[in-house]
Amino acid sequence: MGKEGKSAVITLVDRQSRFTMILALPQGKSADHVADVLIDHVQGLPALVRKSLTWDQGTEMGRHAAVATDLPVFFVDPHSPWQRPTNENTNHMIREYLPKGTDIVQHQPYPTAIAEELNTRPRACLGFYTPQEVFHRMLLGDGTGDDSESVASTN
Repeated sequence: MGKEGKSAVITLVDRQSRFTMILALPQGKSADHVADVLIDHVQGLPALVRKSLTWDQGTEMGRHAAVATDLPVFFVDPHSPWQRPTNENTNHMIREYLPKGTDIVQHQPYPTAIAEELNTRPRACLGFYTPQEVFHRMLLGDGTGDDSESVASTN
């Protein structure tokens, strides 16, 4: 959420590779708009990472059934961020670029540029590989891990 709740983005994070997508919400965070943006992006993701979605409790998730027609959706308990640790960690890194209380640029190239920087940042939890490297290895199927653990999270 941006300044005074007037701007927002959605984050999609693959739990295994930590690969991140940040999606602008130029028309606000209404359930209809969030669903439209997610449908446009989730349907285009490889099946390998479309195993499930984990969401927090919010009215913007009201149309989850329209988004997740072919994958299960899990809702965390209210006020329980520890139930989605990968997404919370990612949101913390995004705050380096979009501090609380700032207006979030709603032109998609800006959130995409932030995601690209995060996806090319080596991570200790990935053996100092980047999320982009791990994600590409997953897509190529070269044995970088059990893809059954891959979960996309949204916020």
